Amino acid sequence: MPNALTDAQTNTGTLHAQPTEAERAVWEQVNEVLMEALAILDDLQSYNGAGEEIRQAIQNPSEDQVQERAWAAVVPLVGKLKKFYEFSLRLEGSLHGLLKALTSARCSPTQHLEQEQALARQFAEILHFTLRFDELKMTNPAIQNDFSYYRRTLNRMRINNVAAEEENEVNNELANRMSLFYANATPMLKTLSDATTKFVSDNTDLPIENTTDCLCTMASVCKVMLETPEYRSRFASEDTVSFCLRVMVGVIILYDYVHPAGAFVKSSKIEMKGCIKVLKDQPQSSVEGLLNALRYTTKHLNDETTSKQIKNMLQVN
Repeated sequence: MPNALTDAQTNTGTLHAQPTEAERAVWEQVNEVLMEALAILDDLQSYNGAGEEIRQAIQNPSEDQVQERAWAAVVPLVGKLKKFYEFSLRLEGSLHGLLKALTSARCSPTQHLEQEQALARQFAEILHFTLRFDELKMTNPAIQNDFSYYRRTLNRMRINNVAAEEENEVNNELANRMSLFYANATPMLKTLSDATTKFVSDNTDLPIENTTDCLCTMASVCKVMLETPEYRSRFASEDTVSFCLRVMVGVIILYDYVHPAGAFVKSSKIEMKGCIKVLKDQPQSSVEGLLNALRYTTKHLNDETTSKQIKNMLQVN
């Protein structure tokens, strides 16, 4: 890995990069989505659910007022869940734009990351958002409970002809799509993994290495930044550490989905043992979710080609 690239990432480069004229059009489109991402995380972090109202409604099925109170509590929450789901679709579009810019054939992945640091930063921001969203979603069972109650009630209303389906903000067709999204333990990560795989399959004129080399370069940059005291001492706060850890895990998972052999084989360009060691050197409470993401959301970890040492490091049988 070129020292110039690592220095750029940790000094005044990608962490504070401003777009060049060549980057600006893509950067501005993605920036709108990233600005919304901040509000999405705030909304998700403050999502408390309608657990008490739902419990009362289940315990008192014949009391209309109790049923109405539960429905009134759940509907605006499902509106939020709809907003999260629709945002995932916009995030997918942004990722395609960034990948197209960062994997074009005009130069190598390392040169792309050196020359287009503002776009590389945005890619990292998307990965950071994705891992953070999924961490919050996994620790909030109210999301699934609220949505399940909404769907059950919606079906009951349809059967009883209580209200026309179009009167509801989330109709049955949209509810089915949202259900598939929220049924996944890490819905945003699945969105990105599917989007990256689709990008590769849709761009057959582009060598797959353009994408996988971009991902492994970003993983290597994060690893070096985190494990080298000289670079880590430049971090402004522990938030920067968390940011780099999430980005590193995010690009590993995308690489594992896109590369035919995955990220864990001996021939992988990602130095997986070093990346896992960097994770395990952090306080356990701060990285358990990221380790679980590698354990449970990657595609090739349990393949026979994965070494026992890597499986032992991740405590996978």
